[in-house]
Amino acid sequence: MALNLNKNLKLYYSIKEVAEMFDLNESTLRYWETEFPSLKPKTAGPSKVRQYQEKDIEQIRLIHNMVKVRGFKLAAAKKILNQNRGVAEQKTEVLSRLISIRDNLQHLKKQLDYIQ
Repeated sequence: MALNLNKNLKLYYSIKEVAEMFDLNESTLRYWETEFPSLKPKTAGPSKVRQYQEKDIEQIRLIHNMVKVRGFKLAAAKKILNQNRGVAEQKTEVLSRLISIRDNLQHLKKQLDYIQ
């Protein structure tokens, strides 16, 4: 059996780690939890420490893409997620791939510029 290097070994992320992933404030994530019922991280212990799993991070990625990247209002993002979640997921995936390709091309261009 081959070793899967892409497998994420971490099961839970703190609110601070997730906020840093998306360059958001922790308060923004807490607010989104109130606005989007499907975003419910696990809470642990008497202090109710939030523990985000991969499914929560994917939900945040969708919301972040619609609100912060594409400029939708929260109400519009909620409506889209309620009506066309599959389409929203596909568009987010395509945008993520395009951004990754753009970053790789920019990196290659820098390397070529350095060679010349």
